[in-house]
Amino acid sequence: MLRPGPAETDRLPLVAAALRRAAFDGHVAITSDFPIGAGLGGSAAAGVALAAALAATRGASTAPLPDRSAIAEWSRATEVEELGIAGGRQDHYAAAYGGALGLTFDRAVSVERIPLSDACRTDLESRLLLVYTGESRLSGDTITAVLEAYRARVPRVVHALDRMAVLARGMRGALIAGDVTLLATLVDEHWVHQRALHPRITTARIDALADAARDAGAQGLKALGASGGGCVLVFSPPGDAARVAAAVRPFGELLPWQVATTGVEWATGAVSRHEPNP
Repeated sequence: MLRPGPAETDRLPLVAAALRRAAFDGHVAITSDFPIGAGLGGSAAAGVALAAALAATRGASTAPLPDRSAIAEWSRATEVEELGIAGGRQDHYAAAYGGALGLTFDRAVSVERIPLSDACRTDLESRLLLVYTGESRLSGDTITAVLEAYRARVPRVVHALDRMAVLARGMRGALIAGDVTLLATLVDEHWVHQRALHPRITTARIDALADAARDAGAQGLKALGASGGGCVLVFSPPGDAARVAAAVRPFGELLPWQVATTGVEWATGAVSRHEPNP
């Protein structure tokens, strides 16, 4: 929510950076209902919301609002250029577009909307458990270390990233097919290679949670974001989420979640502006 008036920025560095980048003299209020530093892309979601609100406020009715990709890029640039936080583009595009996305990064970012059937969405929401470990994360430091290792062509890192790219394409196919069990297998292997990127990516608590989940029948899991803490996504067998939930509950808080079918929405004045899906 943006309100014109004397400059009054929240203490959050992201808010101050966004207002500085937009040269906006006003007040920003942000609310959220999920933990900060949980690996859920929360800073990107807040940045995208700020970018859309600032664009709507400054654009008024005289100019077209930017598209979702421009909003995502502006949000990412605020984090990287204004705050010096290392990070990719995927979280910003996810918040801007919503839904299941296939993102290809080249000279430009290609966005593919992956269709999810109602049955697949129901299966995902009933079988996937989101566990917040409560541990702090050092994602920027971890990402920087991995990037430096990749630029140095460290074989372990290069192999892991190459395999993770192959697995990501397989996950796209699994979602299109509505095969959540196959998705679980691919995500589980992805975590093996993600862990190989840097020793700080996993923690003792995450490893203990993983052992308990597998003993209870979990079909796959991975820590989210750059890890080092935050949230872990766990795939339970069909119809048996309660048993897996009981096993992982000692290691963190189970967070409610659902598939977001839409991305950022913004309004100019009192008139809502919803960009049509591409």
